[in-house]
Parts: sequence; C-alpha cells; structure tokens
Amino acid sequence: MNYQETLDYLFNSLPMFQRVGASAYKSDLDNTLKLCSHLDNPELKFKSIHIAGTNGKGSTSHTLAAIFQSAGYKTGLYTSPHLKSFTERIRIDGEEITEDSVVRFVVENKDFLDELKPSFFEMTVGMAFWYFAQQKVDIAIIEVGMGGRLDSTNVIIPELSLITNIGYDHMQYLGETLPEIAAEKAGIIKPEIPVVISQTQVETTSVFQQIATEMNAPIVFAEENFEITQLGEKRNGEKLVAEFLVKSKQKALNLDFGLLGNYQRFNLPGILEAINQMRNQGWIISEEALMKGLSEVATLTGLKGRWQILGENPIIIADTGHNEPGIREILAQLETYNFEKLWMVIGMVQDKDISKILAMLPKEANYIFCQADIPRALAANLLAEKAAEFGLKGETIPKVNEALTFARKNAGTDDLIFVGGSTFVVAEIDEL
Repeated sequence: MNYQETLDYLFNSLPMFQRVGASAYKSDLDNTLKLCSHLDNPELKFKSIHIAGTNGKGSTSHTLAAIFQSAGYKTGLYTSPHLKSFTERIRIDGEEITEDSVVRFVVENKDFLDELKPSFFEMTVGMAFWYFAQQKVDIAIIEVGMGGRLDSTNVIIPELSLITNIGYDHMQYLGETLPEIAAEKAGIIKPEIPVVISQTQVETTSVFQQIATEMNAPIVFAEENFEITQLGEKRNGEKLVAEFLVKSKQKALNLDFGLLGNYQRFNLPGILEAINQMRNQGWIISEEALMKGLSEVATLTGLKGRWQILGENPIIIADTGHNEPGIREILAQLETYNFEKLWMVIGMVQDKDISKILAMLPKEANYIFCQADIPRALAANLLAEKAAEFGLKGETIPKVNEALTFARKNAGTDDLIFVGGSTFVVAEIDEL
C-alpha cells in the first residue's frame, strides 16, 4: 500500500465521527484495549499529560507541548480532529508523523484491524501510542477526543490530568446538564494522579471534588493560584501576540501568548498550574522555556484555526469555536474591533441543536451560509432557512472558499470578515 491507498483504507473502511457523527461513536474502551494489547501495550511505555474539556483542550495541549519542547524534552502531541492533513493528529516536537510510518502501521496491523473493526478514532489512538513508544518520547500530551471516561485515549496512566472547562456540547453522548458532562470528563481522573481544573465553575466544582476524593487524587483549581488579565495585543517582531498580566501568590508578570483569542484567559491558569505541578514532579522547565513555548506555540506545534488572522483590509479572522460558550467568546471579541460592516461566513453540523447559537448571532451582520464537504454538515440552504427564523439574512453559497471569495469581493477595506461556526468549515479554508 502507498500513502494514498492507506488513507483511503483508513477513511473508507473505518467509521469516522468527524465525517459521519453518531454511527462512528463507540461507547466503551474494549476495542482500544484489544488494539493496545495487540500492539504490546505502547500506552504504558511513555509518560504523558491527559487533557479533557469542552473548550480549550486543543489550545492547552498545543501550548503544553510547545513548553516541553522549549525545555528540551522530546515531546509527543496527539490531538483531533485534523484540519488539513491526517498526519496533523500525531506530532513529535512539532513534526507530523511521517507518511511512511502511517503506511507501516496499517500494513503491519491490517489483518488485525480488519478483524477488530475499530472506529477511525480508536485506530488513530493506537497509531499515536505505537508511534510515541517507538520513537521513545520523553513525554506525550494527549488530548481527549470527546468526553473522557469512555474516550479511547483513557487507557493511559498520566503524570497529570487536566480538565479545561465544561460547557454544553455533544449532549447526546455526555449528558444534558453541566454536572453530568463534568462527570464524564472527570473520568480521566486517575487514582493518586494530580488533576488540574483550569476554569472554576459553580455547577461542576463539587463533581470534580467528589471524584478526586474517591480517587485519592490531589486536585487544584488553577484560578485560585493565578489571576489573569488581558492587556491587549502587540507586535512581537512580525507576529501579533496577546499580552497578559499574570498574578500569582509569588509574583506578577507580563507574558506574551501566541494565541490571540480572548478566551485564552480561561486556559492560561490551567497551563501555568500544569507546569507548576510538573516542576514539582522533577521536570526541569525554565522560565525562559515557559515564555518561549507560550509566545511561539503556533510555530512550534503547527496549531491553526484559533483566532487566526488570514488577511487585513478587510480584516479576515477564522476560529474553530462551535458551541455556545465558544461562540459567545467569539462574539465578545468581535465587539472589540472597529469595523464598518461585519460579514459572517458560517457553516454548522446537522447533529447539534443550533437554535441557541443562532439566537446569539448579530442580526445586523451580512451572512454567507456555507457547508463543509462532509456528510455531517448541515446543508447551507437549511442553515439559511433556520437562521432566517432568528432574523439573520444573507447569501447561500455552499462551498466554503466560494463563500469567502464572495465576502472578500463585497466587503469594504474597513469591514471585518469572520469565518467559522464549525471546525470543519475552518478546515476547508484554502489559505489556512
């Protein structure tokens, strides 16, 4: 098999949640455990940090990887979904898994995969763990796919668990209330392994405390140790960075963060507390490595789609935020910009209730409704019909890049174009 044939096999033979949704979801760890056993249990052969949460887990994972890389550790990073290329999901020191390694994994294990019939995600987790063990990483940062308790990644015994926050997303799998969703994500808390909670929320605090107590796991609510204030954005060489004031019990300092979304203020306490916890365990991470990892995260790890500025005059911004709390933060940040007209290039998926999100969107914006090229996408004309019920009007141009081109042609130089609503819409932007 060559690489393209291997990809065809992976995408077409194994059910893929990213594309089809519910039919690809496996609600137990059986396949993952069988696959890991077949691979000689690679998940036990490297140290790790395990990260769950509704929003912020991708940014947090990439940032911790960037910091460990900057400290000189050989650092694995497993995240999902990918935006452009399958190999984005599995990286070591920012470098994507080689195509040859993907082919070798499938060729060597194809008979077993054909027999086991894992989901696409289960297979990818097995590949990541196999690759990290084979390459002898010092540490791997492992992002949960969805939930925690029954997520395929939840077979590792990490050095540290981290939960970013809890919001309404994937309720058909995780529960209808924030405490129910929190309990699923708290499934990554392991006996006697410390856990950091990035964002303290009234509805979920007692859930985390109870499960941590049952597991005899030390728990730290990071916002009790770090107070974060965003100071604005500034140029750092050719790059635009966000500037934050961080106050802890020991000191106050200004730091530059390479991710521009205002919502990163919720992620920073957890990132900083995780580094404290790992230092306490003997990992050597200098202040210089910490600052480098924070300011150069996108360059070091290849992270894309987080408040990414794609153009100026008019300013064009893409962001993968796609649930209520994510969209709320996006809208709040858009209000901090000065512009004549707002253009929203928006697409969504069909397996979520989008009413609450549509109710939040500004009625005065010009909308271009589009759809990602996946079966899960909500048809652009249906999105436009639904949006009209909430007073949102505009054009329907199904293809993402044609929709963005239309916005560019019609927007003035003082306007602002936002592209998002779904991770998969952002993934299709040509110049991402």
